[in-house]
Amino acid sequence: MSADNKIKADVSHVLATADPSPLGLGGFALTTFVLSVANAQMIPPEAKPAFLGLAFFYGGLAQLLAGMQEFKKNNVFGATAFSTYGAFWLSLATLVVFEALGVINWGGHGGTALGVFLLGFTIFNTYMWIGSFRTNGAVCAVFTTLEITFILLVLAEFGFISSVPGGIMGIITAAIAWYASAAGVLNTVYKRTVLPVFPLDK
Repeated sequence: MSADNKIKADVSHVLATADPSPLGLGGFALTTFVLSVANAQMIPPEAKPAFLGLAFFYGGLAQLLAGMQEFKKNNVFGATAFSTYGAFWLSLATLVVFEALGVINWGGHGGTALGVFLLGFTIFNTYMWIGSFRTNGAVCAVFTTLEITFILLVLAEFGFISSVPGGIMGIITAAIAWYASAAGVLNTVYKRTVLPVFPLDK
């Protein structure tokens, strides 16, 4: 290797950024799981706020930071997805806390307000779902199940169905996101494919 090439390789190594997607997916998975268990009515309603700490710090802050790192890697899809869903969790947690503190008074229209809130993210997720067709099977599965989850939760907030179907689908979404996160960690650590992510034709 020539001196110039060695210098370039050394600089590239120093500037290299670790893949932030396992962190983002992990934060999304755990926060989604805890809220979805509550939505599926597997725990008492009083236990539902257990997701708030995660929504602020893991699904929220950590996922937002993962999105910022994806910008450094020139990954538009990852940066947009993680940053948006980090902000989603921060926004949702803030709404819940503000309601509890009396800052927000829905006046009996809380379901409508949250339904519109979730509908907006459903629209966002729809074009991200289409974009996921160019990523890999694991990520595509996350966005596919998340799309179904959002639709079911929107219907629940508008009073058409209970929150149980959306909660169950949310648990499935979390499991797939955990798989994708685990694949990113284990495949990197072991330097081989431990968990396949099923690359899609590009």
